[in-house]
Amino acid sequence: MTYRGFLFDLDGTLVDSLPAVERAWSQWGARHGIAADEILDFIHGKQAITSLRHFMAGQPEAAIQAEFVALEQAEAADTEGVQALPGAVSLLNRLNALQIPWAIVTSGSMPVAQARHRAAGLPMPEVFITAEQVAKGKPDPDPYLLGAEKLGLAAASCVVAEDAPAGIVSGLSAGCAVVAIKPSAHTPRLNEVALQLDSLAQLAITRESDGSFSFAQKP
Repeated sequence: MTYRGFLFDLDGTLVDSLPAVERAWSQWGARHGIAADEILDFIHGKQAITSLRHFMAGQPEAAIQAEFVALEQAEAADTEGVQALPGAVSLLNRLNALQIPWAIVTSGSMPVAQARHRAAGLPMPEVFITAEQVAKGKPDPDPYLLGAEKLGLAAASCVVAEDAPAGIVSGLSAGCAVVAIKPSAHTPRLNEVALQLDSLAQLAITRESDGSFSFAQKP
């Protein structure tokens, strides 16, 4: 099959932000008496507000929103150790050179996503979808459906690159082909992904004369 565009998750797919994520959420958990492991097992690939509502169930929405603002500020300010993952910059530059449209579709808020994007030195996407733009985040299909729409493409003509279970399910539910990057063995619907890779450095792109492309694992 051939495709027309790429939709990339940010954290864990293009950018290694794990140390910063774990610092911010572990500190938050310590203040609220919640074990770091419990938090880190839940949050990946999900919007921060979704995770806060989970761990603060029963508390007033105003209190949850206040915690969100504080957490967002902490995560946006802490980019120590944030860097591009192997193959990310070269792949995005290759897509630009081949004139293949691509977008970043992240569960992070705009301040956090932009800070990590800059820290990693990634090229600027044509479309940047963040948590503020969707009513329902991953694992719902809305983020990837919006990413495809903003590129002017059908979701079925797009390839999603994702690492987190919530994001992989989101991409599949949107009708996209999914390339899973070092996915957990317990990821739902993993048998439905088009390709599983250890990093984007293993992904080969072949552009066709009509502007479409195919992809495969490098030999």
